[in-house]
Amino acid sequence: MKLATLKKKGHPDGHLVVVSTDASHCVDASAVAPSLIDALQRWDEVRPALEQLAQVVNNAADRERLGSLPFEPDQCAAPLPRAVQWLDGSAFLNHSHLMERAFNVPPVANLDTIPLMYQGASDDFLGPHDEVPLPDVADQIDFEGEFGVVLADTPMGVSAEEALDYVRLVVLLNDWSLRAFGPREAKSGFGFLQAKPSTAFAPIALTPDELGPDWREGRVHLKLHTWRDGHWFGHPHAGAMHFSFAELIAHAARTRRLKAGTILGSGTVSNADPKVGSACIAERRMVEAVASGSPSTPFLHFGERVRMEARGEQSDQSPFGVIEQTVVQYRRSQH
Repeated sequence: MKLATLKKKGHPDGHLVVVSTDASHCVDASAVAPSLIDALQRWDEVRPALEQLAQVVNNAADRERLGSLPFEPDQCAAPLPRAVQWLDGSAFLNHSHLMERAFNVPPVANLDTIPLMYQGASDDFLGPHDEVPLPDVADQIDFEGEFGVVLADTPMGVSAEEALDYVRLVVLLNDWSLRAFGPREAKSGFGFLQAKPSTAFAPIALTPDELGPDWREGRVHLKLHTWRDGHWFGHPHAGAMHFSFAELIAHAARTRRLKAGTILGSGTVSNADPKVGSACIAERRMVEAVASGSPSTPFLHFGERVRMEARGEQSDQSPFGVIEQTVVQYRRSQH
């Protein structure tokens, strides 16, 4: 089942729709649940009705009778325009090792056995085609391609063996970053704040079964393709996660409950093979520094455009849809 949220003026949580498997059409789901957060909080109650709508929208005759609409990703907000909680891990150890070197911080103890994770802002997520307003290019604007899971109510102390039972949806996201703030905030011990502006999401959130064999062992087995201003930047494979989503969930729930609608990210998708490229600029710069002594790829400037989508090995389909955004200078009168 594929779900999306259309923007709706005066409604910060948007308008829930069910999307066809080929992402060509959608049907209104507001009679079942007005928003995705409402659906997640009543999942067992509303899921059968949402699945019926999915059957309708995937049948041409039925969707015409029901009055389906063309699915227009540029009208979408993030699947959850705001969430009860946003937790981001760092499950790709290659990225963690490179970032240690990039920010000149000492190695983290037990990095390969205890996941890194921070709690980010969840009050203002960006839609897949929204502009990205930021204050200053001197802040070193960067993108970070990731996958994430959206959870049901998850009990404290859940084990990794049980954790995937609480995954309701899988998402694709761009965790925008301002690298100039990273070293100071990392060393503070209080976590990231200014280094992490609003995160952007692909238009479609999907139930794990939609991914078929590309969802296994608590990982998304797809390549994350990224382009910067139309130029290829990388296609690392997300199956290389050191920590699975099951392990990340168990870590997050070790000392507290996680409420329905919590989003948990994988951290930047990263592979050890430099030929597959990167899903963020900072990582490429570190690779360049190792190879030649200094980085050469600049951070983003205003007016640049970043595109991300996930694809399988043998398919050009993009199950989550596309994130494609332009970075612009923030002006208070315009936003």
